[in-house]
Amino acid sequence: RDGIAHGSSTEKRPAEARRIQANSGSQLRKPLCSLLPASMPSPSLRLAVVGAGAAGLAAARELRREGHAPVVFERAAAVGGTWLYASPAPAAAADPLGAAATHSSLYASLRTNLPREVMGFLDFPFTAARGSVVDARRFPGHQEVLRYLEDFTQRFDLYGLVRFQTEVVGVRREAGGRWAVTSRKLGEKGEQDEELYDAVVVCNGHYSEPRVASIPGADAWPGKQMHSHNYRVPEPFLDQVSMILTMISSPHMSCRAKLS
Repeated sequence: RDGIAHGSSTEKRPAEARRIQANSGSQLRKPLCSLLPASMPSPSLRLAVVGAGAAGLAAARELRREGHAPVVFERAAAVGGTWLYASPAPAAAADPLGAAATHSSLYASLRTNLPREVMGFLDFPFTAARGSVVDARRFPGHQEVLRYLEDFTQRFDLYGLVRFQTEVVGVRREAGGRWAVTSRKLGEKGEQDEELYDAVVVCNGHYSEPRVASIPGADAWPGKQMHSHNYRVPEPFLDQVSMILTMISSPHMSCRAKLS
């Protein structure tokens, strides 16, 4: 402040003091990693990523950028995770309240409830200027989100990391600290593979299994019951009187039903 180096009798000229302050400021503006001593590179690890949705794809890309060898397990035939639209499986008719082997909860007319500007990855923005854009709305339909994830996978060459139509059926921690991952190729009965990985990243989402509340008397309801997980299009409900129960829950309250 006064141009004097405290604790020393040496007087600093104002210009020199300003130069010292400027140099200190430039050090602070440098990335933190450049101020730290260089460290030895971490060993390359073999990693399992469960799920090829947005989280799994981002995890696989970052892990590979760090020099690791990720393997992505995806039980569907394409990337996208919850954004991969599928009609309800035939079993949905017999179990309308269950998951019925349908992974996604998307319905046909669904649009995002967030603007596209906040949904993209930092260095691969979800803009309407991309060449593959079909739906340029700020709140696009689910098909546009899937196209974005497909473009992301293509742009960063992630398809080669994904084992499609492969389901993880078990993960077990071994005595040595590694993880045994058991998987099976869909359509191949009884065939399972077990492999060892240094770590497992679970990115299978939390929308694939519907939560069904226990409502007294529901079994006596004479009409059709259906979970929103299996809803796709409105035509089957044309000219019908429908009652919608919205289940509200939190860590501090039990499930409650709300009529809509």
